[in-house]
Amino acid sequence: MLVSGGNHQPTDLPLLTPRQKAALVVVSGLPAPKGVAGVIVQDWSRREPLPPRALVFVDQEGGSASTFDELPPGAPASSFQSPKQALAAGKGTGRALARAGVDVDLAPVLDVAGGPLGARHFAEPAEALAFARGLEAGGTAACPKHFPGLGSARVSTDESPHVRARLLSAEVRAFRIAVAAGADCVMVGHAFYRRFGLERRASFNPAAYRLLRRLGFDGVAITDSVSVFGSEPAVQSAKRAVRAGADLVLLTNGPDAARVIEALVPLARRGLLDEHVHRVLAFRRELP
Repeated sequence: MLVSGGNHQPTDLPLLTPRQKAALVVVSGLPAPKGVAGVIVQDWSRREPLPPRALVFVDQEGGSASTFDELPPGAPASSFQSPKQALAAGKGTGRALARAGVDVDLAPVLDVAGGPLGARHFAEPAEALAFARGLEAGGTAACPKHFPGLGSARVSTDESPHVRARLLSAEVRAFRIAVAAGADCVMVGHAFYRRFGLERRASFNPAAYRLLRRLGFDGVAITDSVSVFGSEPAVQSAKRAVRAGADLVLLTNGPDAARVIEALVPLARRGLLDEHVHRVLAFRRELP
């Protein structure tokens, strides 16, 4: 099992160097560069050493989308038949992950049923929202995804680099409810939406982040993994995401994360990361 590093106490923003600020907007795969805000632990990297004070993120949705097969919830999201059942599963999952040293579960999927993720979709948004409440009650932060919603897409953004989706009121409403319930982390997806202009995917698009903030969200917005685009585009992908409004950029590859940090240092020197770092530090402070 994992042992989480550090006590998550924040560093005063004015005392941080530009390099420290750049690292604090990155969540990296293992092995990770020094000073990253967090690490994403996957099934194959569970025994890698963790950098001090880094938050531990996992994908523990249930079914095949689970870092820890031996831990709850076991069954996929589509199998839950009521909010009460989803709430109980979320609590069990939150407790188990907290014992394993996990800080944040990149779940639940709030995309409406019938989308490209198959069994990863809950039958009803109320069940996904209940699972999120359960995670929090169990001691692990939830991070609903994939804002603003993938339910209308034909394929997953994990399967294709250019996925078009529609902005659905039901999905935006679900995220609004999650925000009102106190969600401190939301993952922004990689699909393209005509509503925002098709030249930029949501994770690189200021319009998507403006919509999220208009819902009342004041927590950390994290991108879906930019590693899906490959190592060569990683740096430019990260810079586009941060400039658009992302507080955290997710990469599953440690060497790419190191290159991203160095590329973000000039932005940090100009003060362009300060707002993001402030949110990350506040998020870290609120976690157990």
